[in-house]
Parts: sequence; structure tokens; C-alpha cells
Amino acid sequence: MLFRIDPSTGEPLFAQLARQVRLGVARGDLAVGERLPSARELAASLDLNVHTVLRAYQDLRDEGLVDLRRGRGAVITERAGADFAALRTAVAAVAAESRALHLSPETTLALLKEALA
Repeated sequence: MLFRIDPSTGEPLFAQLARQVRLGVARGDLAVGERLPSARELAASLDLNVHTVLRAYQDLRDEGLVDLRRGRGAVITERAGADFAALRTAVAAVAAESRALHLSPETTLALLKEALA
């Protein structure tokens, strides 16, 4: 999986990395048991501090999406292997309805966050 970060956005770098892994899992781009790059390797390739990558990996571990083990690295867990097809279909329907109502992405996200709370 190719990781990209944009230091010019307001989103913290660790959050950008974690978001990309979450999306990769939800889309099926990352499979159960797949290893993510080591924190040192990813930090070097993106010109980041290793602690930034570790923070992203730790957040993903806390969510149960990756397993972190010394010497083994970050590995996608069984929990990440759930079938997200129905959720992706529902999200596509929400996005289509939002576009039809000419809602901004921010408004749509606010409504989703409220529904999830």
C-alpha cells in the first residue's frame, strides 16, 4: 500500500497515516495478516519522525485493526477482515443523497458524526 501525507493540511500527520490504513481495510486493499511497513521504514520513506508513525500504529492497535509486536511489526488483524460491502453501499447512498441535496461534505460529515454518537 502506498502512503501519502500532506503536511500543509490541518490534519495531524499520524492521523493521515491512520486514516489511510482504515480506508485500506474498509476497501479491502489490506488483507488480514498483511504486514504494514516497519515504523522506521515508513518514517524514512515519508521523511517523518518514527514516533509519528508509531502514534498512528498505536491508534490502529487501540481500535483493534492492527496487532503490534516487537520484531514482527504491525499486522492487519482478523477484526479488520469484516465484510464492509453493506456499509460501503450505505455510505454511497448517503453520499448520493447529500449531493442531490447540495449539502457540503462538512455538513454531511457532521450529520454522520451525530448519528454515530
